[in-house]
Amino acid sequence: MTRIQPPAAKEGGIQLEPHQVLLRPLVTEKGVHRATRHNQYAFEIHRDATKADVRSAVESLFDVKVAKVRTQTRKGKLRRYKMRFGRTSDWKRAIVQLHPDHKIDFF
Repeated sequence: MTRIQPPAAKEGGIQLEPHQVLLRPLVTEKGVHRATRHNQYAFEIHRDATKADVRSAVESLFDVKVAKVRTQTRKGKLRRYKMRFGRTSDWKRAIVQLHPDHKIDFF
């Protein structure tokens, strides 16, 4: 006899709100180029956020239609503080491509 288990909310066990998923937009020279040419926008996101979380957060916060989401986990760098070495924390970013008729205005 097999037992059916209820679906878990997430692996981490937390449910993120849309304003918790997107931490900040990444406005860089390369990002502005992507936004104008390819309609892609970069965001720093929560470490536990999934592609589905990012898609729903962008669609609800900016009222746009998302075509594709790509995520990257960026490793922290070694930094020197006077005579000691430290490390910056790891972070996660998402590159969100919108449908051609939608746009986000950051600038």
